[in-house]
Amino acid sequence: MFVLRLLLKNAFRHRLRTLLTLVGLVVAISAFGLLRTIVDAWYAGVDATSSTRLITRSAISLTFPLPLNYAERIKAVEGVSGISWANWFGGVYVTERNFFAQFAVDPVSYLSLYPEFKLDEADKQAFLRDRQGAVVGRKLAAKFGWKVGDSIALRGTIYPGTWRFTIRGIYQGADAKTDEQQMFIHWQRLADGIRARLAAGSSPVKADYVGVYVVRIHNPDDAPQVSQRIDALFKNSLAETLTETEKAFQLGFVSMSEAILLAVQAVSFIIILIIMAVMANTMTMTARERLAEYATLKALGFPPAFVVKLLFGESLMIALIGGGLGIALTFPLADAFVKAAGTLFPIFNVSALTVGLQVLAAAVVGLVSAAWPAWKMSRIDIVQGLRHVA
Repeated sequence: MFVLRLLLKNAFRHRLRTLLTLVGLVVAISAFGLLRTIVDAWYAGVDATSSTRLITRSAISLTFPLPLNYAERIKAVEGVSGISWANWFGGVYVTERNFFAQFAVDPVSYLSLYPEFKLDEADKQAFLRDRQGAVVGRKLAAKFGWKVGDSIALRGTIYPGTWRFTIRGIYQGADAKTDEQQMFIHWQRLADGIRARLAAGSSPVKADYVGVYVVRIHNPDDAPQVSQRIDALFKNSLAETLTETEKAFQLGFVSMSEAILLAVQAVSFIIILIIMAVMANTMTMTARERLAEYATLKALGFPPAFVVKLLFGESLMIALIGGGLGIALTFPLADAFVKAAGTLFPIFNVSALTVGLQVLAAAVVGLVSAAWPAWKMSRIDIVQGLRHVA
């Protein structure tokens, strides 16, 4: 208890200097946590993938659709236990700023492949019966104030025209990693609309084509073999396929922003290095000012280790106080950031790992900052130290 009181008194002997150092620590640790959370948000879709799902798409590009009749042939492949399909809809709700993911799916098979989307049975049946129906995520519904029974209109970009849907259900995620900012509509409704526009000569796309196939497999270890079997089926055809695990598929999107993510991660560590330099300067100034005091302690019989403990203890105390305040500030900062970002980050949570890294960063700053002055003060000559005038 005596040592703790001594550390507190020493830490706040120069209050302005300590407060400014604490402010720097709070800014650095909270910025580090926010940047790490942004990186985690980019990888959230990867973390939510299943090892039992494969994605089959066009070998050329995602923009090239695949024929619907591929479904039965893929389903017959050894190792496949289920199949569904989806099209990116790409509609606009009121304004382009209200971006969110919209998929036209085969409801029965798709919901079976994604059990993490929790939907009331009554709402599920209502969605299955109504081709104009839609299911939306809990966070998306909360953002726009939607409720079951509401009718919403989307302006088509890929599929021209105004498309109106009735919300038949609001799903919840099985855990925090599940994206709750998506909208699902009937693929058959989309196909019927395309056929009607084709008949009128006003559709730029074809009916009975899908964007991707979602394939469920029996054994995750068989993913490479099953993928090769599927792609071999359509080799040298007019629409060759590329099949990969759902995780690899999601990582393909993340890789498009890899340079940005590396820059964000680099900045997060540079911030810590900068505050470490500031903190080290603070502790060096403190040690120099107390040279006579440390020399007196050694003259009274205190071992060099006691002086080392005082410096490390003071540095760690300041670092951990600032780190704690920075961690506490990270959560409201993250909430404000995700509100400003809209639907850009469907999953944006400060993880336990991020908090752990913040604690570790604060501790490292405290330890490293005190290392040099502690070593110097442990080796001071008592006579020379007593001559020093603070």
